[in-house]
Amino acid sequence: MGGIAAIAGQAGHRVTGCDANVYPPMSDQLGALGIELIEGYGADQLRLSPDLWVVGNVVTRGNPLMEAILDRGDRYQSGPQWLADQVLISKWVLAVAGTHGKTTTSSMLAWILECAGRAPGFLIGGIAPDLKTSARSSSSDYFVIEADEYDTAFFDKRSKFVHYRPKSAILNNLEFDHADIFADLASIERQFHHFVRTIPGIGRIIVNGQDAALKRVLAQGCWTPVEPFGVTEGWEAGAPDEAGGFEVAWQGEPVGRLRWGLAGAYNRTNALAAIAAARHAGVEPAAAIEALARFQGVRRRLELRGAVRGVSVYDDFAHHPTAIRETIAGLRQRIEGSRERDGAGRILAVFEPRSNTLKQGVLKDALPGSFAAADKVYIYDAGLSWDAASVFAPLAAKLRCETDLAALITAIAAEARSGDYILVMSNGGFGGIHGKLLAALGT
Repeated sequence: MGGIAAIAGQAGHRVTGCDANVYPPMSDQLGALGIELIEGYGADQLRLSPDLWVVGNVVTRGNPLMEAILDRGDRYQSGPQWLADQVLISKWVLAVAGTHGKTTTSSMLAWILECAGRAPGFLIGGIAPDLKTSARSSSSDYFVIEADEYDTAFFDKRSKFVHYRPKSAILNNLEFDHADIFADLASIERQFHHFVRTIPGIGRIIVNGQDAALKRVLAQGCWTPVEPFGVTEGWEAGAPDEAGGFEVAWQGEPVGRLRWGLAGAYNRTNALAAIAAARHAGVEPAAAIEALARFQGVRRRLELRGAVRGVSVYDDFAHHPTAIRETIAGLRQRIEGSRERDGAGRILAVFEPRSNTLKQGVLKDALPGSFAAADKVYIYDAGLSWDAASVFAPLAAKLRCETDLAALITAIAAEARSGDYILVMSNGGFGGIHGKLLAALGT
């Protein structure tokens, strides 16, 4: 919604917005764009009398402002529908869908098109330093969008991505998530198939060839050419070298070697998908590989927030068991590949179970295994409907649970020593823990 607000502002509209909570980096970005943010949902905001209320999917019936909008009969529309009608119409839309990797892959794809001179518009759920913003309006024919399967609005229970009608679509992976709106994996697969139904015959579907759920989605019907990645018959990544570089191949034929600073198998598959989608839009793989060699990653995706006394503090958005496991593996690869590493290189994983799915306790039993490769694990056990200490008990001596944020920070700072890597994982602001940890480490 913040990205949509930014695009509307760039199009010349006066834009204001309200939310229960705002936090960086989006709050900083909107402030820099001159978009006024109002805390809370007071009905007194009707005095703004806008031409249109654009409603996000966090807003429910009973929300005081929404009730006032309905009572007065004001015009309202969902964010995805506004975007489809006002921005995406007649564009070559490149959409990135999947449980994991949407933000990073969308950022890679937008960066490749940018380097190729296409100057794409884009709407992405994070900020890549190379792109400088999460959303941009453009006169270009191309628009890259992160295609989310979450529902559109309280009045439109279809997944957001059915509004986008892409010509190039990436299906990264598919696992059960969003237990607050989906009953099971089959329900999500059904929405993905609705998405597949919107892709034209002249388009292209770039699909993870190793994902069983996506195979089931396409088996329900597909009317668009498909290019797989992660398999020999499609796009494939060779084994990484110590620096993380790897060979890119298409149907067994090498097309170039990507030398970059990103770590983890998930980033290699993200890169393959972005290279494939860019090729469909006319960018040769060699040019895409050259662009990705200069790609700096995405904020809140294994982002180094600072280092004090030889202890590095990283931030990551991971909140699903699979994402947690892969993020820890990626950091471990980075540690092992560093020639400048000084010390034992322990990973101190710090996790806030904050998503609706995890708060409900869905997928909680998979969490201990996701942290197996960490040396120490700290869980912020606040506001959960389940007992974190019991769930994480298999981690034994490496585990510490805390309900108080200050106590959690004190415990981590006391344990950390030079050469350690503190990996903070949350899909929220986590009480500004990153800065507080760095401050505590410096005292």
